[in-house]
Amino acid sequence: MVNKKIVKVLAASTFVVASMCGGAMAENLVQTGEWSYLADTVMGGVSEGSAKFESSGSDKTIRLKGEVSTANNGGFIQVRSPVPSGLAKGKTGIKLTVKGNGEQYYLHIRNSSTRLPWHYYQQDFATTTTWREIKLPFESFMKTSSLMRSVMKKNTIKTIGIVAYGKDHTADISVKSLEFY
Repeated sequence: MVNKKIVKVLAASTFVVASMCGGAMAENLVQTGEWSYLADTVMGGVSEGSAKFESSGSDKTIRLKGEVSTANNGGFIQVRSPVPSGLAKGKTGIKLTVKGNGEQYYLHIRNSSTRLPWHYYQQDFATTTTWREIKLPFESFMKTSSLMRSVMKKNTIKTIGIVAYGKDHTADISVKSLEFY
């Protein structure tokens, strides 16, 4: 039996930020991905935030803002996009162009070995108030469960999330490029 309360919370907490997928998938997932906002409210947390597309000169950026709270076993807000099958094949990592409020943020990758919602591969990165390029090699991502493969199978990546996580803080991060390298 489906718990209608959980379904209602999921529906209220998740919304599609943008869907710009056409035929072929371009490399920059910020521009072409189907991004969804998600917060810890799906599990009873109280973090609040939003995600939206903004313009930065001729570039389109995705901006994640909000208040992350660890109250009530919570502690995250995120935007997440599905990744077309095989897009990371032959690549060594993820390159992103970001700016933020100086906080630490995370990329979360889910793939074929991430079975439960709290299973993902994670890598942190710092932000500054100016745009900068960050490269995160796949081998630097850490698994969150002993049930997962030690080495991430990059060819089976399903989703990538940009996440404000783990501590009480104000989140404000903009990403104008996220691609495999």
